[in-house]
Amino acid sequence: MASANFTKLSAGYFWYFAILGLIVPFLPIFLDAKEFSSIEIGEILAIITATKIIGPTLWAFAADKWGQQLSIIRLGSLLALLSFSLLFWLDGYWPLTFCLAIFSLFWTAILPQLEVLTLNSIRSSNIIYARIRLWGSIGFIFLAVLAGDLIERFSENAFTYLGLFVLSALFLSSLQMKSIRKVTVNPQEVSPIIDKIFNRGFVLFFFAGMMLQMSFGPYYGFFALYLRELNYPGFAVGGFITIAVLAEIIIFLYASFFFRHFSLKTLLAISILLTALRWFITGSFADNVGLLAVTQCLHAFSFGLYHSASIGFIHQHFSCNQQSRGQAIYIGGVYGLGGAIGAYLAGAFWLDGQGSELSYNLAMIAALLGTLLILFMPKDINKSTK
Repeated sequence: MASANFTKLSAGYFWYFAILGLIVPFLPIFLDAKEFSSIEIGEILAIITATKIIGPTLWAFAADKWGQQLSIIRLGSLLALLSFSLLFWLDGYWPLTFCLAIFSLFWTAILPQLEVLTLNSIRSSNIIYARIRLWGSIGFIFLAVLAGDLIERFSENAFTYLGLFVLSALFLSSLQMKSIRKVTVNPQEVSPIIDKIFNRGFVLFFFAGMMLQMSFGPYYGFFALYLRELNYPGFAVGGFITIAVLAEIIIFLYASFFFRHFSLKTLLAISILLTALRWFITGSFADNVGLLAVTQCLHAFSFGLYHSASIGFIHQHFSCNQQSRGQAIYIGGVYGLGGAIGAYLAGAFWLDGQGSELSYNLAMIAALLGTLLILFMPKDINKSTK
């Protein structure tokens, strides 16, 4: 693919995941500073995560019908920016929850279309995709480290200013993107998707993904607060997250090795199994700096390798004019419903830190169940695209 388009797509991933690098570690700290309890934080995270069920699906049919992925990326970026800016004027449980939910509704519409646009531009090459996607990981690190320092210096108010800056950059980068291949799909040619959804392999893959995302509930919701309760210094959040995302970047760079030598089923199963080990160590031995650093390295598998393998599976499972809907169903159900359930349960069991070990043990069990579901997938899953 042309180097200019490679750069533009990489910039889109950079800024999209940069906002994730702000929200995942520091939204709970932002909410905690406003004196919300762990149960309330869990509820807020569950509500905004549940928008991933609705947001991607609202745009997916239009994208498959008219092939306008780029227009949806631009519109979603603009509306996400405008809705996030309301945080400067709103306060209280329901106003903040509503604001964050509306923001997430538009923001989550972007990624499925960005994935389809990228895969169409690179002719479905997992190797090139991994190299573009790693810029999302770099963006995540950039914001996680920067936000940790600025929030510690200037209080939680830095959260909103950083979010406004990153979302503005995301919108501007979307204006620079171009679609390599004009997709024109006749409305009558949009094929039904129901048979692909209820395929045995996809059903098992879908629920395994849900179990994996549920297991991330304590980590996404309370990891920063967890480190603070264990008396880690303020910069530790950014430091440990940097370890995780650096490991993720390395796996993206060397993903081609795994795709050449292992089936998608094997990669998915190993990734979730190592995630179960990660949560066990995090819940029981997080006061040990070395062991906690090791668990962060496992993020290479629990997110990086799993994400690449799952995107490859979805792209080969759904036909061309089903891609946006396939991505939306996956992101909406797995990340939306699974993430929302995980966030809610984490908030319910966390008990302001007293239930931290129990929460991570439940996360471990969810990941083990996900591993079993993957093992029951059909044996004839194709090897990934080279």
